Amino acid sequence: MSEHATSSPEITFAHAPAEGTGRIWKVFWLLSVVTVIELVLGFGLAKEWYGNPETSHSAILFVKGVICILSLAKAFYIVSVFMHLGDEIRNFIMTIVVPLCLFIWFIAAFLWDGDSWKNLRNTNARSQPAQTEQHHQPAVDKDAKK
Repeated sequence: MSEHATSSPEITFAHAPAEGTGRIWKVFWLLSVVTVIELVLGFGLAKEWYGNPETSHSAILFVKGVICILSLAKAFYIVSVFMHLGDEIRNFIMTIVVPLCLFIWFIAAFLWDGDSWKNLRNTNARSQPAQTEQHHQPAVDKDAKK
């Protein structure tokens, strides 16, 4: 028998990584750094807030605001890169973003209105002060002591 070299008619190629992975990795590391910053601010805020009751209220609000802004930046990058909305045309982006902003505004408006209703109930729209219970001493009859 003659020996034949076995060769396959298939052509195989080595797997090459996709071309757009550099951008994904850059955003991944950016989101990781922003998350670490948020965690450091959050744990620092919790430690300062619960450890020191004399902490300035404005400093706490500032740190909370920074955390919210960083969270919005992360949401932007996630939607833009990982959900591929950054590559779409402007009209499609506005079709998604405008209703989202209105939805967030509705939630804020309903919370504000609910808080206002809670504060105004039983006061007739603050036209009269809130009624508080007053305890009076019973009246003593002066003639009864005689």
